[in-house]
Amino acid sequence: MLSCRSVWKNVTPLVRASSTLCRQNVRRALNNGRPIRVPTAHMSMGPAGVGKEKQVYTLLVGTCIVSGILAYRTVKNDQRRHEERMARTYTSKPSEDKAGLSQTSTISPAPEETSAPEVPETPSTPVAVEASLSEEPQDQLTQPSPAPAVESGAEAPAAELAQPQLESTGESATDPTTAKQLSHAPYLLIGGGTASFAAARSIRARDPNARVLIVTDEPDLPYMRPPLSKELWFSDEPSVTETLRFKQWNGKERSIYFQPPSFYIDAEELSSAENGGVAVLTGKKVIQMDVRGNKVKLDDGTEISYNKCLIATGGVPRTLQVIERAGEEVMKRTTLFRKINDFKSLEKVSRNAKSITIIGGGFLGSELACALSMKSNESDLEVIQMFPEKGNMGKVLPEYLSNWTTEKVKNEGVKVITEALVKSVTYKEDALEIQLKDGRMVRTDHIVAAVGLEPNVDLAKSAGLEVDSDFGGFRVNAELQARSNIWVAGDAACFYDIRLGRRRVEHHDHAVVSGRLAGENMTGANKPYWHQSMFWSDLGPDVGYEAIGIVDSSLPTVGVFAKASAKDTPKAATEQSGTGIRSESETEDTAVNPVASPAPASTVEHNKDNFGKGVIFYLRDKVVVGIILWNVFNRMPIARKIIKDGEEHTDLNEVAKLFNIHED
Repeated sequence: MLSCRSVWKNVTPLVRASSTLCRQNVRRALNNGRPIRVPTAHMSMGPAGVGKEKQVYTLLVGTCIVSGILAYRTVKNDQRRHEERMARTYTSKPSEDKAGLSQTSTISPAPEETSAPEVPETPSTPVAVEASLSEEPQDQLTQPSPAPAVESGAEAPAAELAQPQLESTGESATDPTTAKQLSHAPYLLIGGGTASFAAARSIRARDPNARVLIVTDEPDLPYMRPPLSKELWFSDEPSVTETLRFKQWNGKERSIYFQPPSFYIDAEELSSAENGGVAVLTGKKVIQMDVRGNKVKLDDGTEISYNKCLIATGGVPRTLQVIERAGEEVMKRTTLFRKINDFKSLEKVSRNAKSITIIGGGFLGSELACALSMKSNESDLEVIQMFPEKGNMGKVLPEYLSNWTTEKVKNEGVKVITEALVKSVTYKEDALEIQLKDGRMVRTDHIVAAVGLEPNVDLAKSAGLEVDSDFGGFRVNAELQARSNIWVAGDAACFYDIRLGRRRVEHHDHAVVSGRLAGENMTGANKPYWHQSMFWSDLGPDVGYEAIGIVDSSLPTVGVFAKASAKDTPKAATEQSGTGIRSESETEDTAVNPVASPAPASTVEHNKDNFGKGVIFYLRDKVVVGIILWNVFNRMPIARKIIKDGEEHTDLNEVAKLFNIHED
């Protein structure tokens, strides 16, 4: 509003001018347009006489004054009503404030309040105008203006927005309608295998109030995979496929699941759990990943945002193209062994089929061949194993040991077909016919394809993550990072080994160790992956081995063997350690430094009739890069130190003594 003085200064000249103009128009009208000389002294204050002209003049001036007063009061009333309406609007709609006000708001004058020409054009007397304008400023000074009330009312909703913002990030939730739809997880783990569970346990150990969400496309809670091809097959319980409980070699019983269902919390309660927890979404698959937006999309359309994410998608069993092209009947009678359901279905087949053929001579194929051969003792089941190599685990073991292992598997009752290349598979007369390239043909009821694992990198395209062209898997650094807030662990990680270079490992212990390290780094540890994970394989309760590093049969090897005793078996090893998962008993104890013998290197003699127990060293540029402990258990810390040191040894016989293989 304008002050009284400024209004008066602007209005006075206009009033005087209009006054003079009115007198001139009146005199012209009364004298029929003849010019009348008006005294100069009467130009502004009006004529001195009291005739008809003065009466008309007084009437016109009075009309102007009344009109000005009415116009001023109208504007004033409009302003007051506008301010009251705005005040009611901001105080009666708090929901709008919460949604839209984040800062203090100020109401500006309406356009009609700032339009000065409306008021000055209305003529009025100095007394009337001054009296009207002098009252308004006093009212504004003595009464609170509506604008501050709106500002203080806007601050409260802005403060209330802080809590809903925390809810959207998953830190807390008070709205029951939104709590049922999980849309955010501070720690999101994609995959429900060993690596994910190890990461979740590690995160919770370092951050006790952490909220961890595991998303898995399997219908089961996190479980360990090794018993699927080992101990579960040797169980005497008829309901083993339902309970998934088994006896270890030492007789102790345990479950395949890492934790019972009571360990986990419902996913809907994750954001509101006071002390955090671990939740699992089963039967859900992540199909798309938005790295920039920090969110993923599930196959049911649900979107979940995250602060930090772990990709532990594992791998998918490979199959043979000849089987894929063979048709539906062949695929129905083929098992790609990987999950709990695969174990259940194959166990059922083993009770009804007359013949099962395993294609593959690696770890999984050899383990399943020995496991199913135990079933053949109870029935007339024929177990056949075929592979393109010359012997079992021919890509890992040196040739002499591979041949010995093949004979061992045959003694278990398995029909082994070496150097077998599958040409075609057909379904004829209620059986499968496997035609080999050399002309041999095998008839069987069921096929188990155990020809390796393909790392699951389906998310690489949508996430823009790099896949290693040599080893496969998501390419990560030594801290297992693919991006600043994305880690990868387990079979799907192609990591940089600070000792052995870039690698990808597909074994249980690696999943445990890499998952644990990824969980630590997700909580700020920033540790490199220097641990050398081990893996093991058992060909029944009497023959087993543990390995570490790069074990490739194409590398030069040196083996040192000794006669085995009754305690040099997987069964005896579990009795000593108290666990069936031997990597769980491994520690990082300091091993004795291997001392190189000053004597010249000697040729290692192999007892080809009996490889009861021993140590096989794998060399690259005369440095040990891999070690297999054959029926030698609980010596892995020593093997780790040898590889970590990376030294050349003139006599590996002396190094083998560190493992006490010559003790009875």
